[in-house]
Amino acid sequence: MPNHEEILRIPGPTPIPPRVSQAMSQPMIGHRSQRCKDLLKDIAPKLNPIFGTQEDVIVLTGSGTSALEAAVVNTTMPGDEVLVVVTGAFGDRFASICEAYGLTVHRHDVTWGDAVQVEDVSSYLNQYPGIRAVFVTHCETSTAVLNPVKEIANQVHEQSDALVIVDGVSSIGGADLKLERDGIDLLVSGSQKAMMLPAGLSFVAYNHRTWSIIEENTRPRFYLDLRKYRGKLQEGQTPFTPALSLLFGLNEALDLMHEEGLESVYERHHLMKRMARAAFQALGLPLLTTEEAASPTVTSVKPERFDAEQLRKVVHEEAGLLLAGGQQHLKGKIFRIGHMGYCTPADVLQAISIIELGLKQLGQEIELGAGVAAAEKIYTLEKGGK
Repeated sequence: MPNHEEILRIPGPTPIPPRVSQAMSQPMIGHRSQRCKDLLKDIAPKLNPIFGTQEDVIVLTGSGTSALEAAVVNTTMPGDEVLVVVTGAFGDRFASICEAYGLTVHRHDVTWGDAVQVEDVSSYLNQYPGIRAVFVTHCETSTAVLNPVKEIANQVHEQSDALVIVDGVSSIGGADLKLERDGIDLLVSGSQKAMMLPAGLSFVAYNHRTWSIIEENTRPRFYLDLRKYRGKLQEGQTPFTPALSLLFGLNEALDLMHEEGLESVYERHHLMKRMARAAFQALGLPLLTTEEAASPTVTSVKPERFDAEQLRKVVHEEAGLLLAGGQQHLKGKIFRIGHMGYCTPADVLQAISIIELGLKQLGQEIELGAGVAAAEKIYTLEKGGK
């Protein structure tokens, strides 16, 4: 078979819009120049509605994990008691970061594929009244679960003074989550998922209370010291050399999102979720998550009649379609399809049709077109057709 241009349908990194790629190809500028100050000034107000905060959103040069680490190192001290909700590989990463910084970590491990129950968080707060922060992943990319962050935050604030710190790396820009509205104290994200950029930028949003804690925190930190970033941002600068090409791209990506309208962005992601889930159900493929717990940015399938890795291999070799596999104990047991950022319902239909062909290649008894038809039906109903 001829080499195919890769069709990227993993939950990050995600495809880049041509306008963003073009913006990133601009000539380099000085990071202390007036042009850079103007660029940062343009970006700042466009980030506020996406994160749902009036405070300046800090932009770090680093992957999403750098923001997770910044969240830990700026808000806690060694020995602090924290609760980490672990619903998959990235909740586990949050716990590992907390442990690395000497925190007393209470892990609440949830069956992978399930969302956390608010009453379980409440039980931990009752059992450990000294908990200073609750860490939770909004969209658990490894399982395609969307945790009920707003409900968790409400419960935490009702019972305690603990901070609610949220990993929104694979949800911000695709799912409707707002820091102030939803009672979140600190919210982080990354560039390479629904924000439609390459990896290399991460974001930290916070409320006034959290910033007071960050300012008073005496824990040593250097590159990830959020106080340096906020101070320099108020001068129209960054404390260290930023990824300038990514900043050009970020400015363009934010323009694209606001041109579409944030509500329309969220509606598009929910539509693609429903299309993907309907397609897999029509093909008789079990989904890892329930409808209530399903993320709008990624869908996870746990096949019973064939090897998930074989399907991933076939669709990639035959059509260039790149799907994600499982992580940790789900490795080889599931496959995941990303539908976030620069992705449309037409892209979902393309991916489903290729998956159907792959299933046929594996000898599965399916009706070709059944998945596509189910997805098209969802799309037609959404758009007011009959």
